[in-house]
Amino acid sequence: MQIILVGINHKTASVDIRQQLAFDTQLAGKALRKLKDTYPDCEFVLLSTCNRVECYAVVEKTTDLSPTALAEWLADFRSVDFEVIKKSFYIKTDEDVAAHLFTVSSSLDSMVIGENQITFQVKESYKLACHCKTTGKILNHLFHETFRTTKKIVSQTSIFNRRVSVAGVAVDLAKQLLSDIKSAGVVIAGAGQMAELLVEYFQHENCRTVTVVNRSEKRGCRLAEKRDISRQPWELLDREIVGSDIVVGAAADTQGYLFGKDRIKSLMARRQNRPLLIIDIAVPRCFDLAVEQIENVHLYSIDDLAQVAQDNIKLREGDLGQAIEIICESVSAFTDWFLMRDVGPLIGQIKDAFEQIYEIQKKNFLTKTQRKIDDEERMNISKGRVINKICHRVVNNINVLSKEHGPEEAEKFARSLLADARQIISGKRMKKR
Repeated sequence: MQIILVGINHKTASVDIRQQLAFDTQLAGKALRKLKDTYPDCEFVLLSTCNRVECYAVVEKTTDLSPTALAEWLADFRSVDFEVIKKSFYIKTDEDVAAHLFTVSSSLDSMVIGENQITFQVKESYKLACHCKTTGKILNHLFHETFRTTKKIVSQTSIFNRRVSVAGVAVDLAKQLLSDIKSAGVVIAGAGQMAELLVEYFQHENCRTVTVVNRSEKRGCRLAEKRDISRQPWELLDREIVGSDIVVGAAADTQGYLFGKDRIKSLMARRQNRPLLIIDIAVPRCFDLAVEQIENVHLYSIDDLAQVAQDNIKLREGDLGQAIEIICESVSAFTDWFLMRDVGPLIGQIKDAFEQIYEIQKKNFLTKTQRKIDDEERMNISKGRVINKICHRVVNNINVLSKEHGPEEAEKFARSLLADARQIISGKRMKKR
């Protein structure tokens, strides 16, 4: 058997190409079932995200489903000209597949290291394949090892614990300064891409009150409808700030600051001096820096947030070595299992053969010595303990042989031991070694 991977990602293909080959859940399920119908003895998992499309498969080495053939199949299924995109495909086999999947699931292959969305996407892709019954012993083991490895990286490193986007840092900051961010009122002045991203982050933290206020009514309405939040007209911005805990400035004013010190001071008086967090992500600035001098006002600019994000990136990168070490250990363990996966059944067969040898020897002993039935019962009681002890030593020796000389030598030894036992059972004389 061989494990193969064919795929494209953000490093090898533009978004236009990735979109052509992308699969939604329904289409992925259809593709998996068709692959299984066409190649019933193979295993398949299909992973499709905005940054990658990858197909993991287990095939017989003698099958006609080569890595290139699988890539062509995927292109044909999506009605994409393979000749146009074949240079974007990468191919990996066996232990390289494991190393790649562990790296992907732990986000080390993502555009932003530490984003945990990919871990969820890998799990969902595996669940879909299980639902479609396209996985088997090998891919099941591979993906379970993937989730175990990712969990280990999460628990032993800080890679997933630090935000590395301006929007993410802003929300973390809000969580630190406010005792209960869920009940905090958030008003966003502006409706651009960064404003929308912040809305998404605040909603992810279950903020119940998020309001957008924008100069353009049409654009404000569009964001409000898309994210299911409230919208207020621009002339009511001051009123919204008075009733909120967090203000996001995402609307630049080319004529000067949108909010000067005096305006904010007046609003704070109307707020009865309740603490106010101001996040200024506009360029040029939306708030005058002098606002920081007002009591209970906390102002953070986009430069402040960007610096924290950069510091977090460096801290994450500092943990990369540890994460890579964890992945290498997991790849080694999976590779040993993959190469030794046929030895397990051999151990069972060896134990069965030992039991047959025991029965033959017991029968000969009882016949020659004319022992009584109670002697046979006592012998049967000790049989299990003796055979289990012998098998335990056999398994230990096979494991040592595998570590010192490789899984192939260990399997070769197990097969020779089984062959010798079967010779004894059949009454044939063992060949001298």
